[in-house]
Amino acid sequence: MTSDRQTERRSWLVDTLPNGDGAPSIRDMLAVNLRAARSARGLSLSELSRRSGIGKATLSQLEGGTGNPTIETVFSLSRVLEVAISDLLDHRPRGGLTVVRAADVEVLRGEGVDLRPLRRIEAENSVFEVYDQVVRGDAPQRSQGHVGVEHTVVQAGQLRVEVAGRTVDLGPGDYVAFDAREPHSYTALAAPVQSVLLLQYRADERLDGEPHPVLQD
Repeated sequence: MTSDRQTERRSWLVDTLPNGDGAPSIRDMLAVNLRAARSARGLSLSELSRRSGIGKATLSQLEGGTGNPTIETVFSLSRVLEVAISDLLDHRPRGGLTVVRAADVEVLRGEGVDLRPLRRIEAENSVFEVYDQVVRGDAPQRSQGHVGVEHTVVQAGQLRVEVAGRTVDLGPGDYVAFDAREPHSYTALAAPVQSVLLLQYRADERLDGEPHPVLQD
């Protein structure tokens, strides 16, 4: 994306989001960014519903800012639209010093994981997303795959990670990385598992290897 197009998109986001002293909610950001990503791909709600397996009524609610997004929903949309997670949940802090307080970040909840988006970092041709991740232990967290490379560092607890049929068990201080396009799952063996999740993308990455319409010049 060119600088002019980036500025235009961010200005549109600011104009579209509700005013307020705090940051926009996950629900607000997803509503704006989902509409933009779907429009950029030229997909109707019906077609996006067919590809993602998410009901058309649910998608309509999400785009209207009245839905209740889960991890599974956001990851499915990321996979189908072939965009980074943060392109759907983007609200980038500005300035030389960034402090993110735990109590100020909305939790994105899944079947077995709580995610708090902390920071999106862009460097040359790469995009990094940093998350505080808690694997609760009440159910495995499964993903059919999404764009990027997934990095996880366990801080406390015991975590089982399965990627495309391969399984590894991790303890405090252990690290794993894998191609997130592969089906994968997280299971807490000793819950809760406290961890840091880093998602890494090329700035132009899509599942099919072609530049995304929103990102190409």
